[in-house]
Amino acid sequence: MHRQPHTFPGPQAMKKQDMNRDWIATARTLSQALPYLQRYEGATVVIKLGGHAMGSDEAMESFARDVVLMQQVGVKPVVVHGGGPMINKMLADLNIESEFVNGKRVTDLATVEIVEMVLSGLVNKRIVQAINSQGGRAVGISGKDANLMVCEQTDPTLGFVGTPVDMNPAIIAELGREGLIPVIAPVGAGRNGETFNVNGDTAAGAIAGALKADRLLLLTDVSGVKGADGEVLTSLNSDMIRSLTKEGVIAGGMIPKTETALDALRDGVRAVVILDGRAPNACLLELYTEHGAGSLIRDSEQNNSTKDI
Repeated sequence: MHRQPHTFPGPQAMKKQDMNRDWIATARTLSQALPYLQRYEGATVVIKLGGHAMGSDEAMESFARDVVLMQQVGVKPVVVHGGGPMINKMLADLNIESEFVNGKRVTDLATVEIVEMVLSGLVNKRIVQAINSQGGRAVGISGKDANLMVCEQTDPTLGFVGTPVDMNPAIIAELGREGLIPVIAPVGAGRNGETFNVNGDTAAGAIAGALKADRLLLLTDVSGVKGADGEVLTSLNSDMIRSLTKEGVIAGGMIPKTETALDALRDGVRAVVILDGRAPNACLLELYTEHGAGSLIRDSEQNNSTKDI
């Protein structure tokens, strides 16, 4: 009896084996995601998309695909966007200088007109088009539409910079019932017909609070809240946030983001996540994997397990 000679698989066979392993890994990932898919079915998830997180066409396409997928599996996504880098570019192109006070842009009448043009026009419609290109049905609005976000002046020295004081989220619910994905520019209406520039994180927190959202995802250009050792803290509560801020561990640009998180929790948002929006599939990793992504923040009275399903 002759033994069959041993043969090694050729390049095509090896490629097929690699493809099979990829498919098996994909199927395993989908299977493991089942409890999280069930957990978030019907949940309202507000996503703040920062200007830096939408820097490239590839990043925008990936984000849009993730949002459409989330809706397909039962999530009610609401996108609120910023656009600071785009505003800066437009102002520079028009030779309009910006003055900043404590990190906030002084917004005079000429500037607020540019801000509205860039946010409600250029940036908003780019996101809408990206989502629609992936098979979704997105509609762009601003905080002025249907008086969604009525504001008061934050500080007279800042000009037309507003703080939301009266939220009317009925328009978001109506769009959701029609299967539409709201994409919201952070421009608010004043009680006397003014237009106010609203910080994107602040607007997202106010909208999430008004909706009593299950999650507020703050997509930024850092991986999350870091501890004294520089490592990302994956699970935090409001007491820990206050303590880390007092100790100076939370500092700089992270302070307004964590303040937004605390305000949103106070207004009824179940949890807030600060995560790196530049990472591929960041939203999906956070919602549909055991380890999540970034820093999950809950109210101190809630159970602080790493991943709540």
